[in-house]
Order: sequence, then C-alpha cells, then structure tokens
Amino acid sequence: MAGATAAPAYAASAASAAPAASAPAAELPPDGDTVASPPGANDWNCRPTAAHPNPVVLVHGTFANRYENWLALSPLLKGLGYCVFALDYGTIPGITSTGSGLLLPIGGLGPVADSAAQLARFVDLVRNATGAAKVDIVGHSQGGMLPNYYLKFLGGASKVGKLVGLAPSNHGTTLDGIVNLAPYFPGVADLIYTVCQACRDQAVGSDFNRTMASRPDTVPGVSYTVISTVYDEVVTPWRTQFLNGPDVDNVVLQDHCPVSLVEHVTIAFSPTALHLVTNALDPAHATPVFCG
Repeated sequence: MAGATAAPAYAASAASAAPAASAPAAELPPDGDTVASPPGANDWNCRPTAAHPNPVVLVHGTFANRYENWLALSPLLKGLGYCVFALDYGTIPGITSTGSGLLLPIGGLGPVADSAAQLARFVDLVRNATGAAKVDIVGHSQGGMLPNYYLKFLGGASKVGKLVGLAPSNHGTTLDGIVNLAPYFPGVADLIYTVCQACRDQAVGSDFNRTMASRPDTVPGVSYTVISTVYDEVVTPWRTQFLNGPDVDNVVLQDHCPVSLVEHVTIAFSPTALHLVTNALDPAHATPVFCG
C-alpha cells in the first residue's frame, strides 16, 4: 500500500536543518506545492544533458510527502547529473506527519485516479520547463503503482521512458499490509478507510484494482523495473508487486544482498535498492550491486 516514510535516523538528521512548509515561493514548483523540496529536486532551470536526457520525476507513497520520502534518492540522482523533480499529491489540509522530526503535510490519501491526474499535470510541467520529450518516473509503494494508471488510462505512455517502482502496490495488498503500515505514524489508524480513499483503492479486490486488471500490466514503449524486498510487511504478499510484460525487470533486493533486512518503508533509503534504481535508469552504464 503506502510507502510512508518514517525516515531512518541518518535521513532524519539531515531533515532537521531543512525548511518545512514555509519554504520561499521560489523553491516551490509552479503547481503550488507547499512542502519543501528534497535536496536536489525541483530546480526548474535545470536542462537535461545528453547523458541523461530524461528528467526524473519522484512519486512518494501513501502517508508520505516528497521531502521525507526522497531525502536519499533525490540528492543522489542530482549528483549523478539528472534533472530531478518531486511532487506532492493526494494531500488533505490539516493532516501532518512527524516521521522525520518535522511537522509536515502528508499525502497519498486521495483516490488514486485523482492522484494520477495530478501526476499527469506535473509531468507536463516538467516537460514544458525542461524541453524534454519524456520523463522517467521513480515511485515508492503507491507512488510506484499510480504512475501505471497514468500510463494505462491517462495517455502517459507517450511521455514516459522508464517506470521504476520501489515496493509498488501494483496488484493491491491484503488487510495485513494496511494494518502493518499504521504503527509508523501515530494516529494513522484513524485515517485508514476514513479519509484515506487511496487505502481503499489499494486493497485487494477493490474497484480500482479491478479497473487496473482490465488491461495488461504494462503498456508498449515503456520500460518497467520493480524492486522488491522479501521482508515487505505492507504490500503483501510481496510477490504481487511483480509485473508481467515484455519489457519488465522484476528484481528482488535480497538476490543482490542476501543479508539485507530492509522492509517496505526503509527500501527508499537502502543503498542497495538505490543502486538498483540508478542501474535501472541508466542500464547502459549499470554496475554490479552488492550490500551496502
């Protein structure tokens, strides 16, 4: 289900010095998001290079926001020379999280179809600002799944080159997964199935999942990578994250690091998982992935 980020200590320490919702307007994307950008993201003057022609759009998970979810990956990609952009979606005023020690709005709560429409608008903003024909998308949990709705139903296939999902809820999750997410966020149990339409949508057997299943897992022209951990306790069973299609790479993190105990939330901060992401974005220059 959601990729809500109760950020690990090393990420939280970086967060303590960063601005929250009071970030200067110049740092906010032109669609008016009010959560501060993670380091390296949303430089609207960035122009893609020949080495990395597709800007990368980062899509957070449920009960998360762009700042907390991408404290590790955003600066990594920026340092590698990518133009990096991150949006917030599905937010409800007044609902906040303290996962990183800051009081920040959380998102990924609204209907997934509505959130996919927000992503569609954001992708167009990025393409218009950078002049790029296509973007690549990296998402965590719901954020790895909802872009596929955009590709299948909202015309996104012609605008996206690669979709990389970290523990994506591609085929929904069981009730165990929904319940297991709640302890990461005080009071979040009260939100599940009340204000969180995305929680309903991501449950196995939901109307939303039946709609997704009405079409093939993938669309032609887009390359897909799914990165999963056997210790995922939120998107369960974890193998349901995998996609079927002609241009799909389903990757298990423990195949590269057998001793890793990374689970659903911390996969967004795992050096092994992030190395798999950078390889997926630039397969021509992929390097061996090990623990660490």
